Amino acid sequence: MQADNQAHVTPALVTEKAVRRLPRWALWAFCAAYVLPGLFGRDPWKNADIASFGQMWSLALGQASWWAPHVGGVSPGSGGILPYWLGGGFIAVLSPIMDPAFAARVPFALLLGAVLALTWYTTYHLARTDAAQPLPLAFGGEAPAADYARALADGALLALVATLGLLQMGHETTPELLQLTGSALFMYGLAAAPLRHLKARLATVGSLALLATSGSPTVAMMLAGVGVLVCWQSQEEGMRRYGLWVIGAGVIAAALATVLTLAQLSGWNWKVGHEIEPGQLVKLIIWFTWPALPLAALTVWKWRRQWLRRHIAVPLCSALVGIAACIAMSSSDRALLHSLPPLAVLAAFALPALKRGLSGAIDWFSVFFFTIAALAIWLVYAAMHTGWPAKTAANVAKLVPGYTAEVSWVALGFAMLGTLAWLLLVRWRTARHRAALWKSLVLPAGGVALVWLLLMSLLLPVLDQARSYRLLLDRVATHVQPGQCVLAPNASVGLLTALEYFGKHTVYGQTGVERYPPAGCQWLMISLSARQDEPSPPGWTFVSRERQRTQNSESVAIYRRHP
Repeated sequence: MQADNQAHVTPALVTEKAVRRLPRWALWAFCAAYVLPGLFGRDPWKNADIASFGQMWSLALGQASWWAPHVGGVSPGSGGILPYWLGGGFIAVLSPIMDPAFAARVPFALLLGAVLALTWYTTYHLARTDAAQPLPLAFGGEAPAADYARALADGALLALVATLGLLQMGHETTPELLQLTGSALFMYGLAAAPLRHLKARLATVGSLALLATSGSPTVAMMLAGVGVLVCWQSQEEGMRRYGLWVIGAGVIAAALATVLTLAQLSGWNWKVGHEIEPGQLVKLIIWFTWPALPLAALTVWKWRRQWLRRHIAVPLCSALVGIAACIAMSSSDRALLHSLPPLAVLAAFALPALKRGLSGAIDWFSVFFFTIAALAIWLVYAAMHTGWPAKTAANVAKLVPGYTAEVSWVALGFAMLGTLAWLLLVRWRTARHRAALWKSLVLPAGGVALVWLLLMSLLLPVLDQARSYRLLLDRVATHVQPGQCVLAPNASVGLLTALEYFGKHTVYGQTGVERYPPAGCQWLMISLSARQDEPSPPGWTFVSRERQRTQNSESVAIYRRHP
């Protein structure tokens, strides 16, 4: 009878064969194929990427105070102070020997790697708890605790790599990546508290302080609240005492946010969105968290008798914080980032109870979806260089007019290696049934890594031209010589940054042309939407209207001051 009750409480029935270790070289290859593409050989992309880079670059150049970042007089408005210090510091140190845009991306690539590592170690420590252990088998042969925890941790990392929402935002130089690191670090602190006393305490205090100084103090308070609840309801005496550390970390974070607010920096921000479309919210959550969310839901159901145990309560409450922040910020996908690492941890605990039919469905969906996506990318690449298929080549020319394809043998080599690795991975997975717990997440993670690698190698020049302001500034340069003073009263921070970074102009972006000295800048640029007519500001002569790509893309109207 006791065994039956335990079977109802613990759904994990894992043999020693099922905890086969994923080779470390393969795990490192997954991480490298995910983190490194997009780090090299591209411009800052609009909108959030180049806007954040502009704040960092202005600090490194000394154009703005380190206590008051701005581009052309326009402050970031959100994101705290720490992300811009981080990027600006790396630019100041590395830009003499490398491109400033690349220098700014280096710390954020390291942060993405840290998020992956923290998710792995969080799962490992939670899987070592007594409540998370699989059932002992009647005749022996059950999985050792350490091997079981390592297999689940491998699965959690693969689940995080496979999530679609992290793909683009995880490769940007934006404050959200630093905020994501803070929430992942907090979850690690709760997971490692009983075994890694000093590391866990440093992680808890540092994580909430990191969130408070990177523009997300409200999420820090929400995490502190759920952390206290998890600790106080725990059956472990050490975890109950650990709740005092969580309270202390929350007090420190609140104090830091208050100091930043009093200093008129990005601290507390209580603006809450009200317009929420339930249908759009559901669609966002489904695609953004795929495939971790369905597996996390399966975990919540299978382990429903252990919701209050730490291995379920910690990631579940952390994920709910991210979803609540997304709803409070009017379906903000950037707030939803906080839910991805905890959902990946929850997804890993579904693997011991995953039925063979569902596992096979995940495999075959991944094979078909990502193989078709890879073929489509190769087809576009072929059309760019050969003109066949003609319709695809025409579509590329329409989206990015004037683009001239050039072969990069290095990029082509990496793309071919990645495609070959995908074919070998599919063959390995479909050749025969593998017993390893993490097997069902290999193909989704590998497919996402493949598509990202192909996009950042084969199609990077096209994407760079389509998503960078460089082409627009090249057209502006035919009218305004580099180094000129430019007024851009309604321009976004991204466009202001582009004017400075690509055009080498001195820009002023405060609103209202009347605020500028009458004898100051000789050039005026007004950002326009696709169908917006050019205004006629008094005292200025219209020169030209330049578009980024096509008639329906963003454009600027250029004016010269009357003599």
